[in-house]
Amino acid sequence: MNDYPNRILDDKQLEELLSRPAEETVEMFKRLEGDIMFLGIAGKIGPSLANMAKRACDEAGIKKRIIGVSRFSCDEEKKHIEELGIEIFQGDLLERDFLESLPKVKNVFFLAGMKFGSEENASLTWAMNSYLPALIAEHFKDSKIVAYSTGCVYPLVDIDSGGSKETDVPKPLGEYAQSCLGRERMFEYGSKKYNTPVVLIRLNYAVEPRYGVLIDIATKVKNSIPVDLSMGYFNVIWQGDANNQVLRSLEYTETPAKILNITGQETLSVRDIAEEFGKIFGIMPIIVGEEAQTAFLNNSDLAHNLFGNPKLSINKLLKWTGYWIEDEKKILGKPTHFEVRDGKY
Repeated sequence: MNDYPNRILDDKQLEELLSRPAEETVEMFKRLEGDIMFLGIAGKIGPSLANMAKRACDEAGIKKRIIGVSRFSCDEEKKHIEELGIEIFQGDLLERDFLESLPKVKNVFFLAGMKFGSEENASLTWAMNSYLPALIAEHFKDSKIVAYSTGCVYPLVDIDSGGSKETDVPKPLGEYAQSCLGRERMFEYGSKKYNTPVVLIRLNYAVEPRYGVLIDIATKVKNSIPVDLSMGYFNVIWQGDANNQVLRSLEYTETPAKILNITGQETLSVRDIAEEFGKIFGIMPIIVGEEAQTAFLNNSDLAHNLFGNPKLSINKLLKWTGYWIEDEKKILGKPTHFEVRDGKY
């Protein structure tokens, strides 16, 4: 299962790696009761997460109804997801009639939300990130729910702290992070009111060669754009590892809702990562500013105790990302803005 290549050749190989289920994930699907729905399937994570679930079912030799729900602003993405063998429901989850038309399956993954542009459209940000979760918690009150959140609900912490733990008090900075805490509170409320088993995933950050913090740094180094050290440290996890952990979280849903930090083990230095990319590209990175003593950092010991350590090393991730850029392959072109320190995305 861990026969990772030295270099990812194309999108097809990358998609296979992102959606490759671990043996533990396949075993879980053998035990899992009921069908599966992915709300907000379109985007960076949804397609590979749902495909991993489909592949896990196939490898487990079981049949489940796997459903993807989205507005699908891109027809090409909709076609791609349908070709994976995933049943599609197209519509706006904020429309009550559409939401109430959805089948009430046993297992629900909530991926819908808004981050970029949140400062320009605060009302929609709150509707997507707080109001919609309240609707979902009510409609799927008899399901198990795994809902994506963000490590940004924590405050900036000292870089030597080891990162925020699930037991730490949230102190969200800016309206985006505040609305994400609102999302969590709505699922917590639904969990308590309806006795719904829930896991809240505080992800910080999932990366792959087309998107993420590593791509943000790598493209700046490659194009001789200054790398800002304002946010000098960060955590990342390979999206394939995160996908496996998120799927397996279904077995750890609880009432009241359980919180899980999902990220890598290391606290990474922006300066060090930029220098490593510089070696790959044969370029001296342009580095500006000084590292602050604080950053958004998560402690993921609880998840690692449940699922084991991530299978992909940071060194492999660096090489894959660097080679992807070096080969001039397509990236998503959506900066993470990880360097933002005031919460304004």
